[in-house]
Amino acid sequence: MKKVHVAAAIICDSVKDITKVYATARGYGDFKGQWEFPGGKIEKDETPKQALRREIQEELDTEIAIYDLLTTIEYDYPDFHLSMDCFLCEVVTGDLILKEAQAAKWLRKEELDSVRWLPADLSLIEEIRNKMN
Repeated sequence: MKKVHVAAAIICDSVKDITKVYATARGYGDFKGQWEFPGGKIEKDETPKQALRREIQEELDTEIAIYDLLTTIEYDYPDFHLSMDCFLCEVVTGDLILKEAQAAKWLRKEELDSVRWLPADLSLIEEIRNKMN
């Protein structure tokens, strides 16, 4: 089975006191319209943090501060195995301009179940909920 290694940004209003996180709806592919945490594939010779910094700049025209690795999700989709390194992040500069996603929103703890998450991202929701105020 093909393996895909990605990095995902759990962009928070504040990593010290998380009250909301940023999610995007896919604008393309088999999972179009489903929600995820932004990020992307880790290229050859990139660290997960370097890939995440690049992807967020490309996808959202935003610079982020990347903090701790929250978790690594291992998930088997029908056509590939996903390994997703998930980092807590904050916006440094930029306005989170959507270049690839079809929609985005800041979600509070009680709103985390209001969107249809991609399966791999869904497995992360409870852990995020436990970190939020």
